[in-house]
Amino acid sequence: MIKRYFGTDGIRGRVGSGAINPEFILKLGWAVGRVFGRLAKGQSTPRIIIGKDTRISGYMFESALEAGLVAAGVNVALIGPMPTPAIAYLTRTFHCTAGIVISASHNPYYDNGIKFFSADGKKLPDDIELAIEKELDEPLVTVDSADLGKVTRIEDAGGRYIEYCKSTVPTGFNLAGKKVVVDCAHGATYYVAPLVLRELGADVIEIGAKPDGLNINNGFGSTQPAALTAAVLEHGADIGVAFDGDGDRLLFVDSDGTTVDGDAILYVIAMDQLRTQGSCAGVAGTLMSNLGLELAMQAQGIPFDRAKVGDRYVSEMMQEKGWSLGGESSGHVICADVASTGDGLVAALKVLFAVMDSGEPLKALLSGLEVCPQVMINVRREKTVDLDDDPAIVAAVKEVEDAMGANGRVLLRPSGTEPLIRVMVEGQDAAQVQTFAEQLAAKVEAAVS
Repeated sequence: MIKRYFGTDGIRGRVGSGAINPEFILKLGWAVGRVFGRLAKGQSTPRIIIGKDTRISGYMFESALEAGLVAAGVNVALIGPMPTPAIAYLTRTFHCTAGIVISASHNPYYDNGIKFFSADGKKLPDDIELAIEKELDEPLVTVDSADLGKVTRIEDAGGRYIEYCKSTVPTGFNLAGKKVVVDCAHGATYYVAPLVLRELGADVIEIGAKPDGLNINNGFGSTQPAALTAAVLEHGADIGVAFDGDGDRLLFVDSDGTTVDGDAILYVIAMDQLRTQGSCAGVAGTLMSNLGLELAMQAQGIPFDRAKVGDRYVSEMMQEKGWSLGGESSGHVICADVASTGDGLVAALKVLFAVMDSGEPLKALLSGLEVCPQVMINVRREKTVDLDDDPAIVAAVKEVEDAMGANGRVLLRPSGTEPLIRVMVEGQDAAQVQTFAEQLAAKVEAAVS
């Protein structure tokens, strides 16, 4: 079955448009409550935890979800603004039936979305999402008043998550003497990330840590690293780390301004496992992962494979292969030995541990990783086109692939979170890659405009 509402990571869109409106979100809460109520099979009243990022519409959708869930007879636990991976962790630790995050991740404030976690803190499987969509077609019927759900607020959620993050690095690990710039994107990590690093001994400089409901991801965060780079250089910091609006992505900047993306972070963690544990079982990337990462893993004898784009698919591949490390070049990094989902703060601590334990600056830990030139151009999609069936696009892709041969890759894919077609070209010659990417982007734009 084709999903009508769920994308690669929940339901997302512009506030007030499509499914992202209070009426639909209330019905969604009710549908979710009905599905999880059936899964509980009457053994106990389902309890679902709700968290959100800092965008202004979160208040509205929190209330709508709460009303729908209560109408379905589900108990609700509210925790307010918290990183997405914190909701995954708290869903597990409070033994909740499911977790809900109100967030549009790295998107601007005028977008929002609803993401879900199962009781084990992992993304929902397709069959549950399809069951929720099917329930949305049914009339909303409120349970008897005696069976309505109850709502509580968890006051110590932040403290619990902070202690959990610190527990993911060895006892005694500290960042004393290190000056660290933390860019929170005015998002969900705005208070937990600086606190974790300070409690571990770092001299922390905060930027992007004053959310007002409208400034999330605006000029700050992992998708806009210029502010972090400038702050690291201005303050003479040892290292800088940026998160996206909901805290499941990250990016580093070294002391000289070198940017370290998700592929490089995976390399650093994998090599640290090799150094400290003697082995790394394997690394799961995606179709967007740089060819240089694959070649570097092969050179070290570390298995590497590519999943479809989306952290849920990376997680599924890791489970199938029994690997504990995977992620995306965008900065979703999953450390399954300590976390059930991609967690920016946990991954940041893994990298900082590698830096401190090795005694080397971050840039030095990238030795052996030769990144291939890769250009990605986002083309706004005005209409839906089958990229594999459009003659002009197919011919243009073949022309580029023939020209590059075995020394390059082409990937066209619709974004699962935005109305965009992502055009990616990768090869060994930077100028050639740029030219081919622009040519393909022009063909795609003509087809989808």
